[in-house]
Amino acid sequence: MKKEMLSLNSWIEEATRWQQSMDEFLLDYNMREMECSQEDLLAKMQEMLQVMEKSVEHGLTGVRSHSGLTGGDAKRLTEAAGGGKFAGLLGDKALDAVIYATAVGECNAAMGRIVAAPTAGASGVLPGVFFSLKKHCNLSDETLARGLVVAGSIGMVIGQRASLAGATGGCQAECGSAAAMAAGAAVAMLGGTPAQVGTAVAIVFKNVLGLVCDPVAGLVEVPCIKRNGACALQALLAAELALAGIGSFISADEAIDAMKSVGDSLPCALKETAGGGMAACPTAVAWAKAYFAKSAQ
Repeated sequence: MKKEMLSLNSWIEEATRWQQSMDEFLLDYNMREMECSQEDLLAKMQEMLQVMEKSVEHGLTGVRSHSGLTGGDAKRLTEAAGGGKFAGLLGDKALDAVIYATAVGECNAAMGRIVAAPTAGASGVLPGVFFSLKKHCNLSDETLARGLVVAGSIGMVIGQRASLAGATGGCQAECGSAAAMAAGAAVAMLGGTPAQVGTAVAIVFKNVLGLVCDPVAGLVEVPCIKRNGACALQALLAAELALAGIGSFISADEAIDAMKSVGDSLPCALKETAGGGMAACPTAVAWAKAYFAKSAQ
């Protein structure tokens, strides 16, 4: 029997009809699907949030990757934010989201423990957004746990209708999906309506459509880590627009389907093979050649 296609649009309509918030609706949905209690489900979310928080802390120590290609930028950005000539360009919420997202990306590159959210290469976006909002909007741990249920549910829809893998859909399917999950969850955590959750998801994909996966030397470092920071900003932007009552002409499901269509059309060189994009720049090619030559010794 063919599995029924998941639909964020349908969930939004149902939640609205039952006058439920998106987190309430998706808690009920996942409890039924997983045959578990709300307490067990939220406890699992808390476990993942604790891992995310420790990943941020580890990244902020200035850890470097085994390749030596990346590391220390989250710490450097934190120190720059404390003063200096160019401090404060983004504002505290946005800057902290970038710092935390970068920290988790650097933790991942250094083989630290992370939560694939939805993938290792995109693991910084959700923590970046969640812990910045926790700090600046005084969100409780339970609110974050409920938000993670929303984020995960959005990820399920994307994974079924399109893809969460750079090898299949490019970076729009990895960092882009993480940003959509974070944006929808942010709206839910800040009291937005189900329709606004869908709007935030759609806005993200409209803004990242076509983003390619082009890791230098095939490593999840350049440009991946900085994209985590950039997509944390995309999530905050989409949430800001949605919460302001700005709508999206394209619905969430259609935006996800468009991402799949674009991903299917991308050439293989732009889908995690390190054969195109930034990975094909002369500097990147030369570094990769030297790195693999050294590793073979």
